Order: sequence, then structure tokens, then C-alpha cells
Amino acid sequence: MYLLGLDIGSSSIKASLLQVSDGTIIAQNFEPKDEMDIIAHRNGWAEQDPELWWEYVKLIIPKLIESAKIDKSLIAAIGISYQMHGLVLVDKNKQVLRPSIIWCDSRASEIGKEAFNTLGSNYCLDTLLNSPGNFTASKLKWVKDNEPKIFERIYKIMLPGDFIAMKLTNKITTTVSGLSEGVFWDFKANKISETLLNHYDLKDTLIPEIHDTFSSHGTITNEIANQLGLPEGIPVSYKSGDQPNNALSLNVLKPGEIAATAGTSGVIYGVVDDIKPDLRSRVNVFAHVNHKVGQPRYGVLACINGTGILNAWIRKNITQGLSYSEMNALAETVEVGSNGLQVFPFGNGAERILEDANNGCTWKHLNFNIHNKAHVLRAAQEGIVFSFQYGINIMKSMGLKLDVIKAGNNNMFQSRIFKETLATLSNAQIEIYDTDGAIGAAIGSGLGAGVYKSSDEAFSRFKKLETIQPNKQMQSKIEDAYHNWEKELKKTY
Repeated sequence: MYLLGLDIGSSSIKASLLQVSDGTIIAQNFEPKDEMDIIAHRNGWAEQDPELWWEYVKLIIPKLIESAKIDKSLIAAIGISYQMHGLVLVDKNKQVLRPSIIWCDSRASEIGKEAFNTLGSNYCLDTLLNSPGNFTASKLKWVKDNEPKIFERIYKIMLPGDFIAMKLTNKITTTVSGLSEGVFWDFKANKISETLLNHYDLKDTLIPEIHDTFSSHGTITNEIANQLGLPEGIPVSYKSGDQPNNALSLNVLKPGEIAATAGTSGVIYGVVDDIKPDLRSRVNVFAHVNHKVGQPRYGVLACINGTGILNAWIRKNITQGLSYSEMNALAETVEVGSNGLQVFPFGNGAERILEDANNGCTWKHLNFNIHNKAHVLRAAQEGIVFSFQYGINIMKSMGLKLDVIKAGNNNMFQSRIFKETLATLSNAQIEIYDTDGAIGAAIGSGLGAGVYKSSDEAFSRFKKLETIQPNKQMQSKIEDAYHNWEKELKKTY
């Protein structure tokens, strides 16, 4: 028996095929091989065509099945992980009305600030658990105000994963976790927030039917099964935003457990069962994948938009011809602190940890007579880690305890500098596992379809690849570099 996981990212679409009996990854693939473009018609905007995501799904699944050489009839379920906070709009014929306004788009920031000020911090932080910010609900309000003809044609709104599930099953559903990441969910009343909808003059009929995260969201139609070379009737039994799903992929489900990721954006994600909100709303709180009434599980999330995308930008524009592993090796030739060069990696939209500031990426103390490519590379990685630590400090003020950070063996966590600097600065042990978003989605589908009876069974063959301990010998140098960086941060942003 097999489980198929899809990860709908803003850089690429990934797929994994998991064998249930022993937890082996039978096949993996991704498309496109270079990062997908993010369309930015104006400063602070970020859009992608949802149909492009679907084209890559249609390309990748047949390739995956062909390379695996398995009996397709033994695929038991499909799970979907997706980039959070994106807004997809379809009409009554389920046709896309405009490009998706994706997670790092900041055009709705002022709309969210106005809602926060009008509804009040007490209501927003106690009931929605967040400021509306530039999340999905505020993006929908932006469309209503600025594109009224498109707004009038909307049948349903969706998150990116809801859209891909719709293409597979012809059904439109969503989840409480998904609605909470859009800041639509009233946690006190345990339903869609009438207060927020009324404030934005939105109808609840735009919201899809709500299903449990681990449940059937429809089955593959005959037409789509024929296109993809799959049997008809396979259930889509799990959908989750990428960060809750990353936590699931690392078996981070209980209060006190911490997950991290450092792809295009970077995230520290901790699970708690009680909330002490950040009054400045710099850190987000959403319903985790296993959140239930009477057994709350909240995901506390500190996000840095400009993480791997900074590394990718340097590779494209400064170190052309070098692989990421070669870039990492070159960065290691420079000492801690990058000889005074500092990078503030906030060039990918409004940064939540900076209260939605959108001032762009900043380089400081660049000296043409001292600094070279190696300094640029190390300073960039240190700037990303320092941004993580800035978010971690906010989370600690909310009562989150940090002893162990779990992460997948991918993206920035393949860099020794990144891992060791983060472990040392946070004073936490980092554990690396052979997992990713698509694998997490596959595991989630098994839980949703009842293939696994419990998370303990699903993760019974989960193996740790590496443990990184804080480097006590380098601790003072790393802390000094961070404190200098933080001082400059407060001057600049």
C-alpha cells in the first residue's frame, strides 16, 4: 500500500510516494527545476497563477508513478500541503478569476491594520488570535474594494491546497486550520467570525464547506484519474498549510514541541495548548492540524519571509555558476561576524516580526576593500539566523520553551553554518530528519484515510539523521555578532 503527498510551494511543486509497510520513500520529484516566478506588478505585490500549479501537478504525478514502477491500484490516499495565506478565487464554473494573491503579498497590510484598530486588539488577539494583517481575509477585502467586477463573480474563495484538491476531486472544501491561517476563525465561538466578515462586508457563502483536516475532501474523478494515470476514487484525505504540515512531518504534535523550516521563507513553529498573545502581533497563532474543541493545539509561528529566497537571489545575481553546496563551503572560509558585514534579509514583502514593515533588504558596513563573495555569503546566512533568533525571543516572551528544534534535511538546514549558528544562538539542540512537506502530506493522508490508526503508528519508523549541539567555544562571538546586528536592526526598521 502507498500514500501520495503533494507540496504546493511558491518555488516548486513537490511529490513523494510513501510505502506504508516500512515507511520507505519509493519516489520523489519536483517541478519546475528552477524556482517558479512570483509576479510583482507593484512593490509589495506577489501573485502566481493557480493553473500553473495545477499544470505542474499534472506533469509530476505521472513521472512519479512511472519512476516508482508500482501497482497504482495500491495507492490508498493523497495528501496536500500548500503555501499558506494565498487567496484563490473561482466562479460558479470553478474557473479562476484572477491570479492568486500569495503569502508574501503585502498590499492588504493597511486594510488589516485598520481592522485591528477598529475591532480592537482585545477582540483580535483573544478571539481571532491574530491581527487581520495582510492575511487571506484582508486580501479578499482588497479585491472587493479594488476589483469589484471580479468580486461580484466570486463563487468560492480558497487557499492554494483547497484549489488543488478541487482540481482533483471537483469538490470545494476547507479546514478550521486553513480558515484560522486566513484569520477567518472565531476561536471563542468555534465558527467563522461574523464580526470580521461584517466589518469587511463579506458573505459567509463565499467560504467553502468545512471538513476536518484528517478526513475525506473528495475522491479523484474519472476524468482526472485518466489524465494522471491514477485509479478513480482515491481519496484526498488531508490538507494543511505548509508550516503546520512541516510540523506534522517532524512528528511535532504535542505542546512544547518545536519545528523549523528554512525554504523560501523561514519559520519557527511551536505547539502549545494555551495562548499568551504578543500584544504587538508580531508572531502568529493558528489552529494546528490536530486542534480540537476541548483539546486545543495551537501553532505559534514566527515567520521570516526573506530566507532561502535571499540565498537564491545571491546565487542568481552574485555567485552565478556555484551550487548551493559550493556557496556553503565558500561561506565557511569566513569567520563569525563576516568581518563586520551585516545583512537584514527583509526583501520579500511585509515582515510580521517587524510589525508588517516593508522596507526591503538592507546591507550594512559593506567595504569594497575588505569584503568579497565569501563575506557576502556568510553575512547572508548569519542575517537569516539572526532574524530567526529575533522571532524566537518574541516567542519566548509568550511562554514558549525551547530545548529542541526539529527540522528536515533540506534548504538552509543543509548548511553547517546555518545549523550551528542557530543551535548556538538559541541554545537549543537541533535534530535533523529525512522528511519534507510532501512526505508530511503523504503521512497526513494515511492518518486521514485510516491507513494509520494513530500518529505513533505513522511515525514508528521515523529516524533521526543528525544532531547539532550548541558550540560553546563560539558562543560569545556568535552572541556578540547577533547583538550588534540587533542594534542596527532597531535603527533601520
